[in-house]
Amino acid sequence: MKRGELYLVEHATKTDVKKQRVFVVVSRQVVIDSKYSTVICAPVYTNTEGISTQVPVGIDDGLKHQSWIRCDELVSIRKSELTNYVGSLGTNSLIKLNEALKIALDIE
Repeated sequence: MKRGELYLVEHATKTDVKKQRVFVVVSRQVVIDSKYSTVICAPVYTNTEGISTQVPVGIDDGLKHQSWIRCDELVSIRKSELTNYVGSLGTNSLIKLNEALKIALDIE
């Protein structure tokens, strides 16, 4: 498992009405490689509000259609639930993800 990888997860959050949702792993690699049982992930939605904390992703990243990573909705997901690999963010998408996470977390 690597930072920036996309996984399809079933029932990841109790409040999500969708049965399955794609999530991108955003934890730093040292945590992903550790014995911790969870990692921080951001959900991927097919719609956007056009705000700076939403990162566009699409076919080039392994998805079926244009979508957006929502960095204001970070969740902790058990590594054991991240088994249905979808794809991986390219370099440009990772750069945009990093910027959006800085904005979402108010980090300079």
